[in-house]
Parts: sequence; structure tokens; C-alpha cells
Amino acid sequence: MNSVTVRTLLVRGMLAGLGAGVLAFVFAYFVGEGSVDAAIAFEESGAHEHGEELVSRSVQSTAGLATGVLVFGVAIGGIAALAFCFALGRIGRFGARATAALTALAGFLLVYLVPILKYPANPPAVGDPDTLGKRTSLFVLMIALSVLLGTAAVLLGRRLAPAWGNWNASITAGAAFVAVVGVMMAVLPRGDAIPRGFPAADLWEFRLASIGIQAVLWSAFGLLFGYLAERVLEPRAVRGRVATLAA
Repeated sequence: MNSVTVRTLLVRGMLAGLGAGVLAFVFAYFVGEGSVDAAIAFEESGAHEHGEELVSRSVQSTAGLATGVLVFGVAIGGIAALAFCFALGRIGRFGARATAALTALAGFLLVYLVPILKYPANPPAVGDPDTLGKRTSLFVLMIALSVLLGTAAVLLGRRLAPAWGNWNASITAGAAFVAVVGVMMAVLPRGDAIPRGFPAADLWEFRLASIGIQAVLWSAFGLLFGYLAERVLEPRAVRGRVATLAA
């Protein structure tokens, strides 16, 4: 794959990430904001000290939320597009759409789902502000380790496949990944405790919404980028389907 193609896919990955970010923002606004408001109400009830609000809640829930989600979507889209370029043809005889879907699935699992099993998302009023830097560092470390272990599991599966077969090699590599991740989670420090009296339903809804936002983002990216990448890498197949539909 030459540099021009990689650059084209990078741009299209960022565009797909932007489109996926728009969908994730809509989901976050209508599904996730209720639990955030409930957490802020708990914080303001006097259970915790809080400083003066520098940005109004209406701006936070609209322009602030949109900016954060869209920037994240574009960044993730670019990184995932580069991962797609590396994975294409190296993980099996998959086409552009299938490789994009697998890349998005791996991103969702390694970048988000595995790390939050150790450090789940928390709404406002949960967590000591003085430990924010430490908690952020631990979460980033968890992401890095998850990605490295996932990559190592793929390489292990490829190495074992010629002798063990694809199925046995994949099962072995997956089991090794789960085992090492389990040890890693047991060794790393715990996150902050939930404040006493914080509504369990609000915490559950917030974390469920957080998972939903990421699921929408990565799913939409996989579908959008798969379509855009196919138009670059397999233009004949795209034109053939268009002609078939038009006939």
C-alpha cells in the first residue's frame, strides 16, 4: 500500500470518525445527559464541596459535549484508519469492509471495553478531585496495555496457526489474552470508591450510557469507513454492485 493510498484512507478515516461522532453525540445527548444531571444534583445537594461553575450546564451539555465527542471521533478515526492499513491482508483474506468492521470491533474491545472493566466510567460527584491525575494515568496505562496485549495475542495466533490450525490457535491466543489481562487487573491499583448515598440506579444508567456511546461510535465508524475504504481499494466491486442495483 503506497503512501498516497494510506493518506487517502487516513483522511477518509477521519471523516468517518467525524460522522460517527455526530451519531455518538446525538446518543449521548438524549440518553446520557439525564444521569449526568442526576449526578450533579447529588453533588449540589451538599454531599460534596464544589467550586464555582466556570461553564454553564447548558453549554456543557451541548457545545461542550459536541466538541469533545467530535474531536474524539476524528482522532479515533485517524488512528483506526492507520490500524486498518496495517491489518489489511495480515489478519486473513478479508475485504475492505470486513477488515474495517474487525478493526472497529478490536478498537471497541481494546481501547474501551477492557479498560473500563478495571476503571469504569464515573459521573460527576464520584471520585476525589485530588486523584484525577492519578486516575487518568492509570486509565491511559490500562488502554496501552490492553492494545499491546491484544496485538501480541494476534501475533501469537498467527504464529501458532500453521501448526495448530486457525481455530485452535485463535482459542489459545484468546485464552492467553484473557489470562494476562486478568492478572494485570489484579495487580493494578483500584479506582476511587463510590460516595455513600450515591443512587445506584443513576450510576448504572451513566455507565450503561457510556458503553452505548462508545458502541455507537465504533459501530458507525466501522460501517462508514468500510464503505469509504472499499471505494478506494475495490472500486470495481463498488461499480459492479451499483450497476447490478440499477439494472
